[in-house]
Amino acid sequence: MKRLALLSILISSLILVTACGTTTAQTTDLVDFNQATSVPTSSEGNTIPELPLSTELATEIAAPEVAAQAQLDFSYENALSEKLMLALGTLKLAETDNPVNLDQAPQLLLLWQALQNMTNSGTSPEEEVNAVLAQIEATLNSAQINLINSMKLTQTDIQTWAAANGVTLGTGSGSGTGQGTGQGMSPEARATKQAENGMTGTSPNNENGLSVVITNALIVYLENIK
Repeated sequence: MKRLALLSILISSLILVTACGTTTAQTTDLVDFNQATSVPTSSEGNTIPELPLSTELATEIAAPEVAAQAQLDFSYENALSEKLMLALGTLKLAETDNPVNLDQAPQLLLLWQALQNMTNSGTSPEEEVNAVLAQIEATLNSAQINLINSMKLTQTDIQTWAAANGVTLGTGSGSGTGQGTGQGMSPEARATKQAENGMTGTSPNNENGLSVVITNALIVYLENIK
């Protein structure tokens, strides 16, 4: 009987030891599994490494630089005023491969009409006049501005243009003569011809008067760009 009890205790001890070993192995396997499947939180263990934005890459994706707009050149001798240079220069662009285009014409027309109203009123502050002139210059593209600069426009060019359009320069107030007015025409026909060419029918004897004549001619020119 004692042997039977002792045998029972021995068997129970073996079963208990075996069960403990199995639990320990399972626990170890579970820990190992968790370690094998855990997702590292540090950047060193990431399967997809982070790519820092390098200076070279930042430079490549930066916005492209915009070329500076060309500006009128007044540095040469006997250069025209800004208004005369823009007016005569724009008219002479018609003789080049880069004249005023369909997109520019309506914008320039509004600006020159506004400038004409300022001139006629005689009360507009100089700052406002300069602001409109700056807008006119900005409406022309760099290629056109460079073409005007290459013309080196002076009073000689004004005289040439005036002669070609029947405007007499100098003193006096007689009506203009020469090509463009049509000698021998009746006053009505001459007035019609002058209106078509943007002429006023009088001979300006100062820059302001000549500026008005050229501005009128330019407005007519812009109105006909369609």
